[in-house]
This record gives sequence, C-alpha cells and structure tokens, in this order.
Amino acid sequence: MKLSQFLYELPQKNIAINPPYNRDESRLMIVDKETKTIEHKMFKDILDEFEEGDVMVLNNAKVFPARLYGNKEKTGARIEVFLLRELNKELRLWDVLVDPARKIRVGNKLFFGEDELVAEVIDNTTSRGRTIRFLFDGTDEEFHSAINKIGQTPIPKYLDREAQAEDAEMYQTIFAEIDGAIAPPSAGLHFTKALMMRLEIKGVNFAKINLNIGLGASRAVEVEDLTKHKMDSEHYRIDQTAADMVNEAKNKKKRVCAVGSSVMRALESSVSAFGELNPGDSWTDKFIFPPYEPRIPNCFLTNFHQPQSTLMMLTSAYLDDHDFTMSIYESAKKEKYKFLCYGDALLIK
Repeated sequence: MKLSQFLYELPQKNIAINPPYNRDESRLMIVDKETKTIEHKMFKDILDEFEEGDVMVLNNAKVFPARLYGNKEKTGARIEVFLLRELNKELRLWDVLVDPARKIRVGNKLFFGEDELVAEVIDNTTSRGRTIRFLFDGTDEEFHSAINKIGQTPIPKYLDREAQAEDAEMYQTIFAEIDGAIAPPSAGLHFTKALMMRLEIKGVNFAKINLNIGLGASRAVEVEDLTKHKMDSEHYRIDQTAADMVNEAKNKKKRVCAVGSSVMRALESSVSAFGELNPGDSWTDKFIFPPYEPRIPNCFLTNFHQPQSTLMMLTSAYLDDHDFTMSIYESAKKEKYKFLCYGDALLIK
C-alpha cells in the first residue's frame, strides 16, 4: 500500500488537548470486523464485551519525565533535550533529540536546572539526534532523582501547550510499572482501577508485558512505498507467565485482546511457527501495515490516530479492509469522537 492512501483531514476540534476528567468515561467505538457493524458506547461499557477466561494484554511501560530544558555554555541559549534511551548506565550515555539542533555541536556542554545536571555532547546521530554524557558523580538513584526533578512530562508537541501538573498522572496508565518509556500505550489510558477490578471479578485475566515505547511508532513515514519505511527499534520483554496465559486463552478459543499498538507489535514479534506466543527479551522494529494477518490477538483496542501514521496503518492491517478503516475514521469525525493520545477509544473484535 501507499502512504497517500492513509491521508485524511483531521480538524483541530477533533483532537483532544486535555485528558478526560474520568478515564473510563471517554467514548468507545466498537467495531465488528466480520459484520462491518459499528456501535457507539462509553469506555466503561467495555465490561460487557469480555467474559471469563478472556485475556487483555497490557503494556506496563512507565513514562519518565524525558523532556529537559537547559542552557548552552557561554551563550546561554535555551535548549530542549528529549531523552530517548539510556545507552550506558555506568558512563551515563544517552541517546537524545535536541532542539534547536543547529546550535548543538560535539563538545558543547549543556546545563540543566540550577546546574544540578551538566551534560556534554559527544556525537551526532541524526539531524536532530545526539549522544550526550551526563557529568554526574552521584549514585544512579540520585541521578534519576535529578532527572525526575528537572524533567517535564513529555506530552506530544501537537498538544501545543506546556505540560501541566495533571499530565504527570494522566499521561500514564494505572498499570505502569517499568520506567523508561517516552510515551504511554494510549489505549491503556482509559482504564481505571475500579473498571479493572470489575473485569477481574468477571473472570477476565490481565497479562502484562513490556515494550519500552520510544520513537518506533511515532516517527513520521516519509516514503510513499510503505515497504521502504524503517521503524526505530524498541526493546520488549514477555515473560513465561504472560506467554502461558495468552496461549491458554488461544487454545480455549477465548478472546486475546491487544491493548494498544505497542502490545500488538510485541506479540507479533514473538510468535512461534505454530502460532503460539514465545517468551522473549529482545528488540523489535516490526512495522505492521496492510496486508497483514495477526497471529496472536483476535481483538484489538486502540485510539484514533494521526493521518498517515504507522499506528493508523496497524489499525488498517488488523481490520484487513482499508476502505472500512477510512469509513470508521470518517464516522468517528462525524460522531465527534476525540482523536490521538488523550482521545477516545476504538475496540475491534
């Protein structure tokens, strides 16, 4: 397929700028991929869609305050540094994006907070990418405490606002556990503790995996031929307990729901030749776009995504019907659903 086939008009009014007051009172569109029917409900109604023995697979990635603002030595120019991932814990080497990139060169020193953190640029990676080394003598705990103090919640740029205090909580799933992600699995933002408890009482199981969300799915596609797009690699972990839970549900013909695109990519990156989920601790650059037949999940929960995004392409691949995908998005706009990370949800069964 071609990039241009995923273009649609997304009015600003359809983009959610702030999180909902109650997570589970966002809207939920429920789509049956076989009958091509669409229902409009509230997210808390998802309780009615699952039964005993079904499994929801969750990504327990935890967002950290990855956006730092500092100053360049000598000139004092204000610099934004977006922490992507730690390359070496002992040397405190990090892969980052910088803005404005034209002002940041190898050898420059950057100062953050009241000089609580100092970093040196040691290499160029991409046009905006750099490798930096933090010059910090304290313990690892003290270092990450400084990052948490100085850093800001890395809400997306398209929100066009500064991070607010409530973002630290709302730009995080309630089941987040493992630090290191620069974005949450947005489909998981709709869950509340009360809703999860009601699902558990009903007999629904939760399998937790981890994919440390980086730039993999959010980097723009810049080629018309989708087969030539290269995803950034992201680390994932699937333990034996989660694999056994998923495989048991599949064997019993129960529903296995991938909660979010990151979960879908992790599951589909660790499937055996026999269609079973393998435990794994590895990296994936898997790009899922039509045509594609998922091997593990038979249910998918996601949000409504940006035009021409890899997330939208994954949704289309799961639906296995591009025209139907575009009609779903048009229906969502017509029905005034909210789009993107703080927006409403789409359940495909």
